[in-house]
Amino acid sequence: MHSLYARLNNFSAFLSSCLMGLLAAIALSSFLFTAEPKGELTLASVKVFPGSSRRMPTVKQEFTFVNFNISADLTPLFHWNTKQLFVYLQAEYVDSKGVQNDVVLWDSIIRRKQDAVLNIAGRNKYVFRDLSRSFRNAQAANYTLRYNLMPYVGVLTYGEAGRTSEPVPFPEPETVS
Repeated sequence: MHSLYARLNNFSAFLSSCLMGLLAAIALSSFLFTAEPKGELTLASVKVFPGSSRRMPTVKQEFTFVNFNISADLTPLFHWNTKQLFVYLQAEYVDSKGVQNDVVLWDSIIRRKQDAVLNIAGRNKYVFRDLSRSFRNAQAANYTLRYNLMPYVGVLTYGEAGRTSEPVPFPEPETVS
């Protein structure tokens, strides 16, 4: 009645349907495991220095250096469907022209639950400068510790683990001696 090819096709279609159903169940079950990680973010210092970039040495601009302390416990985010966490420190401010800016200052990838307890005292990993080349008349910045949970199966989940208690203003540029 049915050829070997037709029977093989029906069997593989059944298996792929079962596999897709299993993956859908795994992805939906990820929403049941919501966790709120606890974290604390404090800034040791924020300093602005005048300088010039490597690409355009004749153009003067301002660079900001942020020293921060992060203590966070991100272990509740790890469960059986967590592949890794992308953790980053973000500065949010409005510049002198009224444009909202979100700048990533530091980031890290956490792949194991044992590494998910953070106690970091560091400095920004990436250059922090404004497109207008100056932080004068810019509003105070909010600094936030954010994470991106990457599952094995399912959608990416974004969240916040810590925030500065109040906006931090940009100081006047320091002179380099």
